[in-house]
Amino acid sequence: MGAGVMKKHGGAGRRRRGGRGKHSVMAEINVTPMVDVMLVLLIIFMVAAPMMTVGVPLELPKTAAKAVPTEQEEPLAVSLQLDGTVSLMNSDVPEEELVDRLRAIAAERDSTKVYLRADGGIDYARVVQVMGALNAGGFNDIILVTDPGGPSLTGNAAAGN
Repeated sequence: MGAGVMKKHGGAGRRRRGGRGKHSVMAEINVTPMVDVMLVLLIIFMVAAPMMTVGVPLELPKTAAKAVPTEQEEPLAVSLQLDGTVSLMNSDVPEEELVDRLRAIAAERDSTKVYLRADGGIDYARVVQVMGALNAGGFNDIILVTDPGGPSLTGNAAAGN
């Protein structure tokens, strides 16, 4: 990859045996291909990073609430879709298995914080049922995820708060 042959320019110097007197091995590393590969990897990660968020598509309700500070541990996200399907991170979970899976996850985690993402068209009673299952599974710090920019109690839309 990086070795080549250089010709010696010079007159009547000493001659070596074996007929290699005019050529020697070049010991330089060509870094251009390595830089090209690194740039391609950088572009791939820049494109893929925004797609690594929790991927269950929901129509979240809009509120004037402020954003929750981020944590060191990856947050556990439970999504409640409009058709009633409950998803734990990116995989659908049958309702009868939800509490057992939550207990198993709670035993491995340091935090009891969970993010509940519920579609805006879901009945409030259904959201409260899932919150009860989260509590029974060992997660008592439930954060309801919403989209910013919704109406506030004063009737004005929040401007990015």
